[in-house]
Amino acid sequence: MDGKLKNRALIQKELEEHLQIMQAIGEPLQKTIADVANMMCACLEEGNKILVAGNGGSAADAQHFAAELVGRFTRNRKALAAIALTTDTSALTAIANDFGYDDVFSRQLEGLGQSGDMFLAISTSGNSANLVKALNTAHHAAIKTVALLGKSGGSMKDIAERSIIVPSNTTQRIQEVHEWILHTWCACIDSMIGRNERDGA
Repeated sequence: MDGKLKNRALIQKELEEHLQIMQAIGEPLQKTIADVANMMCACLEEGNKILVAGNGGSAADAQHFAAELVGRFTRNRKALAAIALTTDTSALTAIANDFGYDDVFSRQLEGLGQSGDMFLAISTSGNSANLVKALNTAHHAAIKTVALLGKSGGSMKDIAERSIIVPSNTTQRIQEVHEWILHTWCACIDSMIGRNERDGA
């Protein structure tokens, strides 16, 4: 088999794996995704904010999600309050240097978070120490917590109020589904916030 044919076979395999996991998102997981969408809408409509964090590729997902809310997703509507805790390099490096990397998100939550806000922690393994600490900090501050996870859910699944675990052990497949879930939440928020704006709520 030459290189071009091998690439075609690999592409087909990647696509089949992706579709298999998407099709495994059954009714219970869909309900949890919908429940979290409602929580997010209520949080934002009450004048609170969503804080998001992750490491590596999940940090990029956190920034992407926050950008869709502050900017726009598919329609023009008011800017929504969302902050990715992965973007301020001065804060990240100062906290990591002075306190340790495990504190980079919890320290920001302590300073920026308020009762009624929501913290979304994104991790493919569910065991990121800095996110575990941030979830515990959020609990103490009466900040609602949601974890977007994969694999077994790790230790984070038992700490967050709501946990969504992608049924896969493959990191890139988990990340692909995370992106779909984040976009689905954006669509739900656009629909709900947009309807309330049109209704004058």
